[in-house]
Amino acid sequence: MSFPDITSDLKAAMPELRGRLLANESLAPLTWFRVGGPAQVLFTPADADDLAYFLKHLPLELPIHVIGVGSNMIVRDGGVSGVVIRLAPRAFGEAKAEGDIVTAGTAALDKRVAEVAAAANLAGLEFLFGIPGTIGGALRMNAGANGGETKDILIEATAIDRQGETHHFTNADMKFTYRASGADPALIFTGARFRGMPSAPEAIRARMAEVQAHRETAQPIREKTGGSTFKNPPGHSAWKLVDAAGCRGLKIGGAQVSEMHCNFLINTGSATAEDIETLGETVRERVKANSGIELQWEIKRIGIKASESARLLK
Repeated sequence: MSFPDITSDLKAAMPELRGRLLANESLAPLTWFRVGGPAQVLFTPADADDLAYFLKHLPLELPIHVIGVGSNMIVRDGGVSGVVIRLAPRAFGEAKAEGDIVTAGTAALDKRVAEVAAAANLAGLEFLFGIPGTIGGALRMNAGANGGETKDILIEATAIDRQGETHHFTNADMKFTYRASGADPALIFTGARFRGMPSAPEAIRARMAEVQAHRETAQPIREKTGGSTFKNPPGHSAWKLVDAAGCRGLKIGGAQVSEMHCNFLINTGSATAEDIETLGETVRERVKANSGIELQWEIKRIGIKASESARLLK
């Protein structure tokens, strides 16, 4: 299924654009689940100035979605209308440490930022070593693991709005809550500054080794997965609720609840996005029936279902 090609119109309206515009580009290879339909437009900006120029000239009626490495995302089978923006590591992936400050672009891998901090003998960022995403996603969802969260270390974040204007946000401005921030969803984060704590290098490396060992022994990191599927309800562990509802190993189509960690869904090889999302909703229903607790998705879901796409494009 294809969307109308609007890239020529966009290029005509933005003669100074330096980034790459692609029409009907498959997003499945850009996600960890390896499922989903195309983006009507996939834009990869050359740098922050190019992104600002693009946003300033982009019609407001066109929706925007931003993706990183696609590690915590389901792209639905019908694809994503409007524009999907992917910040490339070449332009937005730098990470460096000066004093006790670590500066990173939002395409930098969380793991890479933890390594940069460790090389500078800065503690406090080790938890990032266990998060398979980018700094952009960490800012948007207050990513956390192994006892640490983004809100614990952030000094300032930089973002560009739909008018192409640059803004700086303090930690308080971000209005962080559990696995979420209160920042305007229309903002596109481009960079951040974090504060570490000088510490003994052997202690930092030991902590990072603990984080990595936990991932390897407790999570299906070598599967096609999207990380933690549901947020932990207050006072509860999502995986325990899923297990108690009898959902460990549950399958729908090519999607399965992981046997190793049942807050992870996996693509066994033939899953569609609909299989994965339906499995997740089935798990939510069974947990609600068993415990009375309604699990909330942690994985971000974007786009339209295949059936909806067929109807819209008739």
